[in-house]
Amino acid sequence: MAIRTGLRRRASPEVSIVRVAAAVIMRPDGCVLLAQRPVGKPYAGYWEFPGGKLEPGESAGHALARELKEELGVTVTHAAPWIAQEFVYPHAHVELYFFRVLRWIGEPFGHDGQAFAWQKPGSFDVAPLLPANTRVLAALTLPSICGVTNADDVGEDEFLARAERALARGLRLIQLREKAWSAARRDGFAARLLPLAARFGARVLLNGSIEDARRGGFAGVHWTAAALAAAQSRPHDLLVAASCHSRGELAHAAKLEIDFAVVGPVQPTPTHPGAPTLGWDGFATCIESTRVPVYAIGGLTPHDLAIAIDHGAHGIALRRSAWPANGVA
Repeated sequence: MAIRTGLRRRASPEVSIVRVAAAVIMRPDGCVLLAQRPVGKPYAGYWEFPGGKLEPGESAGHALARELKEELGVTVTHAAPWIAQEFVYPHAHVELYFFRVLRWIGEPFGHDGQAFAWQKPGSFDVAPLLPANTRVLAALTLPSICGVTNADDVGEDEFLARAERALARGLRLIQLREKAWSAARRDGFAARLLPLAARFGARVLLNGSIEDARRGGFAGVHWTAAALAAAQSRPHDLLVAASCHSRGELAHAAKLEIDFAVVGPVQPTPTHPGAPTLGWDGFATCIESTRVPVYAIGGLTPHDLAIAIDHGAHGIALRRSAWPANGVA
């Protein structure tokens, strides 16, 4: 089920924005570090991601490194921009720039005497959590790779055999996208794919309508850019994703608080040779400071995950390369 956050609220025009760099420090086992706000600060005792305010003229990346050195005594060696959030507290209007910190030197130590706890996304056991982090916590439960079906290319039986191997290797998010099929054929295929995915705890989204996704028992729905543009609200009983191609579309996705967006094509694809592509620099510019997690798509393989993350992506969406014939991605 999707998590409804209701995070973003409008501040009065005279309130200045406090800009903050926040760190999602990630261990190899997937746990992330939370810090408890010390006595004497607003929301003392609440848990949050460590970080601090940007100084005048300072970039978010520089502030992140400085704050973690001062606050935790660690030196950041690899951090990637991720998502931004905005929240209006009674005492401040805050804009937070979240980074995923993937490598660092030193053991975290609370220089202000604050407590720290490593937590597994989806099963946090510290409380209370700072309200501005609610949407971030939901985003952390999304896997790094989304597989997009190509059963029409390889045949249904062959695809399901490949899908089982991909699920056994750890794939946990699938978009069923078979645009050339009739609704009856798609539904028949879904009746075979959904139980297979459920065996591995994977979620399947339907590229189609909300009504069809509900009727078919899907975990969520994936909207085209046109469907996103027409939407005035989102369902909260389903995961919701959408294809986006511009900052304007991403802004609308954020306004609706959808769970994630897919942006591309980043590289040339066999199905659209010669079509314009974003490239990695164009992709990074398009999604900069986005409020929703973004998957890069278009001509990618699992080997592109690291470069996608370094350019601000949450992860990558793969079509052909998610389902290799020999089972080796």
